[in-house]
This record gives sequence, C-alpha cells and structure tokens, in this order.
Amino acid sequence: MARGKHIPTVASTRLAGELRAQRDAAGLSQEAVAEEMGWAESKLYRIENDKSRVLQRDVKRLLKLYGTGTKQVDAIIELARRASEPDWWHQYSSAIPDYFQVYVVLEASASHVHGYESELVPGIMQTERYARAIISTTSTAEPDDEIDDMVKLRTSREVRLKERNPLQVWFVLNEAVIRRVVGGPEVMREQIEHLIQFARLRNVTLQVLPFKSGEHGAMSGSFYLLKFPAAGDPDKVYVEQHLGGLYTQKTHDVEWYSLRFDHLRARALGPAETIAMLRAVAAELT
Repeated sequence: MARGKHIPTVASTRLAGELRAQRDAAGLSQEAVAEEMGWAESKLYRIENDKSRVLQRDVKRLLKLYGTGTKQVDAIIELARRASEPDWWHQYSSAIPDYFQVYVVLEASASHVHGYESELVPGIMQTERYARAIISTTSTAEPDDEIDDMVKLRTSREVRLKERNPLQVWFVLNEAVIRRVVGGPEVMREQIEHLIQFARLRNVTLQVLPFKSGEHGAMSGSFYLLKFPAAGDPDKVYVEQHLGGLYTQKTHDVEWYSLRFDHLRARALGPAETIAMLRAVAAELT
C-alpha cells in the first residue's frame, strides 16, 4: 500500500456525504465553491467522493461558506476529527483490492443492503471454511497469510448483522448458490445451516430464486443496492466484476437495479419456503 494513500473510513465516507449535502443546501455549485476556496474543482470533487483526505481547517472554511448551523458544524467537525482513525478492517487492508475497500466502507456505513447473488453466498454471511474454499480457488497466487487476512475480513463483517442497530439486509439467492457444493459436503452443510441461522434474524430476509422460475432480468450477474442513513447520501449500486467493481449512484442506474430486485423477490420463494428448502438441501448433504 502506497505511503500517504487515502484509505476510506466509515467516518470519512459520512463526512464526504455531509459536505455534499451542506453544499447542496447552500445552493452552490462545485465550481463556485472551488473558486471561493482557491482550489481546483477536481480537489472538491475528490473530497466530496471520499477519494482524498480533507483537513479540519478546510472543513471549517467550507461550513462557514455554506452557512451551516452551529450544532451541525460541531457534529461535522467531529466526523472530520475521526475521519483519519483506522476502522477495524484496516489491519487487513494490504490483502484487500482497492475497489473492494470501498465496498467494505459502504457496507459498514449503510443502513440497508439489498442484493442478488447468482453463484456465491453473500460475503457477509460466509463461514470461515466456505470463504477459505472460495478465496483459495480464486487467489491461488496469493501468499497464505494474505489468504488468511481475506478470510478473516470476510467472516468478521457479519458483526454488522448482530449489532444493537444492525444492518438491514434482504438477499435473493439463485438456487445455484445453495446447490453448488463448495469445499465438500461437510463445509457446504455447515454453510447452509449458517444461512438458516441468519434467516431467523429480524433484520435479515433471505429468499431463494428456484431454477423452475425460469429466465429473469438479472441473469447477467450479481449486484447490491446500498441505502444510507444520512439524508444527503444517495443510494448506490455495486456490481462486482472479475478484476474490479463497478459503483454508481446515478438515479437512472439505481432505479434500474431497484426494479430488477423487486422483480426477483416477487418471483423467489418466500422466507418460510426458503428456510424449508435450505433445510432440505442441508439434509441431502448429510
């Protein structure tokens, strides 16, 4: 990892969203603000998209320019103070591609995640042995210690589902996700039983899209929709690719994926039927 490189944190992501929201509320364009601050417009763009660090003194100058109220200023300055403090996952950052570091921060910041998975159990719900089987297959050139870090990162993310104010998730899983025997029957049975435990949580909705449902609008691959608690932080879509990830918050794109997700969950098995299928598949692996 390059020295001095900006690594996003939950606080820095929220800070970026708050600064965007304050500028919008003030009715100012990025061009006008950058000119007033004596910056290149690209600098403000990077700050508002959490691609570079912003100094506390510059945050104060921005908020003064925006006419932000005192209480809001105090809260936003506190975010700026915390923005450079490392999150729990930073200890594994050397083993995480840059594009996925962004997703980890978004997931940690989100209030809701809706997603469709065509092949894999969602990372936040993977067991250690299932995760290791997947990562070892796709990362054969990586050192063992980096694979260990990737596994720890993936399995540690589930804490967000069990917090006092937990992440609300709704996942639709293609039937292939639970039928493909990853790591052998014992590992796969353990993984399916793990899914059943999650499906019982009040903040988790799981549905299986059975093969018999036929063709559907997401056959091109998996995607995730993320919603955030801050009013000024727009919904985002994440689409993972073989060598990277695509992020977008364009209104048209978010609406397109939201509609696809609505169609998928309408055609999938209900939550109770899904648990019944999971139990049946687990029994077949005994």
